[in-house]
Amino acid sequence: MTTTLVEAPAEPVTKARDEAEVRRRVHHEADVVIVGAGILGCALAVALGKQGRSVLLLERSLKEPDRIVGELLQPGGVRALEQLGLSDCLKDIDAIPTRGYDVIYHGVPVQIPYPKLEGSSSVSEGCAFHHGRFVMKLRQAAMDCPNVTVVETTAVSLVTSPHTNQVLGVDCTTNGSKDCYFGQLTVAADGYASKFRKEYHPHTPKVKSKFFALELIDAELPMPNHGHIVLSDNAPVLLYQIGTHETRALIDIPENLPSASVKNGGVKGHLRNVVLPSLPKSVQPSFLAALEKNQLRSMPNSFLPSSTNKTPGLVILGDALNMRHPLTGGGMTVALNDAVIVRDLLSPENVPELSDTKKVLKQMSAFHWKRKNSASVINILAQALYSLFAADDDNLRVLQRGCFRYFELGVIEGPVGLLAGLIKQPLVLFWHFFAVAFLSIWVMISEDPLYMLPVNILRSIAVFWTACVVIFPYIFAEMKA
Repeated sequence: MTTTLVEAPAEPVTKARDEAEVRRRVHHEADVVIVGAGILGCALAVALGKQGRSVLLLERSLKEPDRIVGELLQPGGVRALEQLGLSDCLKDIDAIPTRGYDVIYHGVPVQIPYPKLEGSSSVSEGCAFHHGRFVMKLRQAAMDCPNVTVVETTAVSLVTSPHTNQVLGVDCTTNGSKDCYFGQLTVAADGYASKFRKEYHPHTPKVKSKFFALELIDAELPMPNHGHIVLSDNAPVLLYQIGTHETRALIDIPENLPSASVKNGGVKGHLRNVVLPSLPKSVQPSFLAALEKNQLRSMPNSFLPSSTNKTPGLVILGDALNMRHPLTGGGMTVALNDAVIVRDLLSPENVPELSDTKKVLKQMSAFHWKRKNSASVINILAQALYSLFAADDDNLRVLQRGCFRYFELGVIEGPVGLLAGLIKQPLVLFWHFFAVAFLSIWVMISEDPLYMLPVNILRSIAVFWTACVVIFPYIFAEMKA
């Protein structure tokens, strides 16, 4: 006797999906309203949509964004993208594989490759690209998801219940007309200049420097398929290829830098007189050509500690929630890992109804601590490395030199694993940082003449204290709720 299995009809699922789409398009109602169709917003919309949630994704402008950061995705971010089923978004955007870093300290290079994949002889890879092309791929993935509707509209304010202060949705302006979108859960993923952070986030971003950017054409990088960090007596310079012919140059300029003052020719004067001579010879022609085209753009380098979401009906994510210095290129990796964690915590198995605000808040409290293993490593490392690489006093310069010696000794797998978002253990970061501190003190003592020993013994205390001042404030910031 032969038994034939008959699949259940798909009509009920299709009908429910169509009804949900009508509610989104006509009545502007969904399970989730996400404000901001950037990296985090798109990834989360697709992740929740695949779980059967009805999602409205709102974006002020659906034109291709043109930003100078968010162009380097670390291997840990690539893995998160794969977990979300979005790895195809890296295809057909002229992306460049990235296999590690070349750190150039006063003209002396040291190669720092990404660690090998587990059980393989292949090296982990990151990816560099034009930010806007990647975002457009993510937006298309969201548009292709049956449970997601993408709307071009400007979010103005949150709609809240006057009785419970629960967030119910978003007031918007569409083509000059007022509009509203409602959801059981509203996600604010509207980036570094978030409209909603001030009222619902206890911290404000701190900015100590800006990245000024140039796009170099056909630059000859010393080590292709690697990011380059150029260290000198000035703040660091980043170089990485983002297309077949394009290379991004990011030059960190701290506030009130004398060499960038008006009397010294401003930022262009600093780039021409100070930065250009410090670059590898092969890069200088393309750098100078880009500078002469006067296409200089800037972006603030912000630090913002995260905070637990405590407002019923609202979740703040992405750069609206948490930022770190972009020196280490960890922002997208943090965002995509956060999307994976939120997807799992708010899955229908864990939270059947997103209208259950108590359950959602409990899960978001768990999210705040669950993300620490990955996000805190990237956050602390970014801020600590920037302090060392932009060393502006003698003690920091001692630590900077010790850091480079650490790499020269071949101790790179742990540090680059942290940088790549592959090692998610804060204690490993703590160990390596203070190993660098003690090596820095040893290098200072051993390289100076013997008669300087008494002075250097006393100075070693100051160097160690400086190391503590560099890292502990960020550790404490990550430990707070």
